[in-house]
Amino acid sequence: MTLPPEYFAQQWDGDDDPWRIADRFYERRKRDLVLAALPRERFATALEVGCAAGHLTARLAPCCDALLACDVEPRAVALAAARTDADPGVTVEVRRMPQEWPQGRFDLVVVSEVGYYFGGSDLAALADRAAGCLTSDGVLLACHWRHPAPDYPSSAADVHDALGSTGLTRAAQHAEPDLLLDVWTRAEASVARAEGWL
Repeated sequence: MTLPPEYFAQQWDGDDDPWRIADRFYERRKRDLVLAALPRERFATALEVGCAAGHLTARLAPCCDALLACDVEPRAVALAAARTDADPGVTVEVRRMPQEWPQGRFDLVVVSEVGYYFGGSDLAALADRAAGCLTSDGVLLACHWRHPAPDYPSSAADVHDALGSTGLTRAAQHAEPDLLLDVWTRAEASVARAEGWL
């Protein structure tokens, strides 16, 4: 079953960084990998699912004209909003996914370190909505911790299998013992071709 909002409320109770996202080298490096995997420099509309305190949000913001970041936990949303307050293109909202999926189309959807909290039909709905809201040249990026986590209903492989079964084309994959990163697209994602080298 999908982890309930109460699970995250307990994690954030009295702790502004329960997973030590701010300072760990692993986390800083992972944010660099996510940014490096994007097949374009700029996106018009982007959605980040599960933004936590907004560390990745702040890195994505300069690449996006409009970025909607969301999380189920109000404390996390407040921290992410404060972290990105200086960027008028960023909106941060409390949303329970996949039930409260936003309207509209996005040319970038990022699902990073959140997919394994979903199980069963919720994971399938997350995958369908992430792929279904993409523009005709949209990009879906997912990055997840690969080690066992007994509390989590799904693994990185489960999440990426679900996202990869939506009919999108895999444009890139980076796999390490610690993490799995995939990029899927609706259209060709050749950076060289986009820049006129092919």
